[in-house]
Amino acid sequence: MIDTHSHLFDEEFDLDRDLCIKRAIEANVKKIILVGFSKETNLKAQELAKKYNIFFPTAGLHPSEANSNYLEEFEEFKRFAKENKIYAVGECGLDYHWDITYKEEQKKLFRLQCEYAIENDLPIIVHSRDAQQDTFDIIKSYNGKLKGVMHCYSGSKELAKEYVKLGFYISLGGPLTFKNAKEPKEVCINTPLDRLLIETDCPYLAPTPFRGKRNESAYVKYVLEEMAKLKGIPISIVEDETESNAERLFKI
Repeated sequence: MIDTHSHLFDEEFDLDRDLCIKRAIEANVKKIILVGFSKETNLKAQELAKKYNIFFPTAGLHPSEANSNYLEEFEEFKRFAKENKIYAVGECGLDYHWDITYKEEQKKLFRLQCEYAIENDLPIIVHSRDAQQDTFDIIKSYNGKLKGVMHCYSGSKELAKEYVKLGFYISLGGPLTFKNAKEPKEVCINTPLDRLLIETDCPYLAPTPFRGKRNESAYVKYVLEEMAKLKGIPISIVEDETESNAERLFKI
């Protein structure tokens, strides 16, 4: 298994990070994409990746980082990305859930990161919350030049189909296991297996049976099991396919 979205550098793991990594390895997690989303977390991802070869770090600027100084933030991101090995740009994207004060700056910052990814032949990891149409419109505007993954996808099966047409992957996490999560389950059933990825987004969005508790990379197996159940195919096939998808996208 490959957990394609983890924040194991988070302070919630400060007391037992080594045990969490050990549990992930014991659960047959072979690789973990360690996702940065700010100046501080980009650096943390790099530092942790140097200690364990299971990690593959990324760097990006989350939409919550957008403000009136977004151009300066982006220039600093570019310097960091040039000086460090990263496997993707992101997470980046749009989030209108909490605050839309800097809505236009979010769009501009997202576009800058999309363009950086194209120029440097890197995939993007896209965060989209309450901004489905704007996110899609921006990605579509690059006419298939952009590659990447819709992280912890929460949109419709119809929109997922459009992303697949653009060459994107759809990543599903803990919510897929929730009993009443109708939309993610429909997305899973209707999206081709060669375009699906699994993730935890730990420490957030723990799957059933750990819902409401801290998530960790070892729990990605519950997402895998639910995906296999919904697809009606053996777990081993889903495991092999999602691993291949992640290795192809991130070149790992």
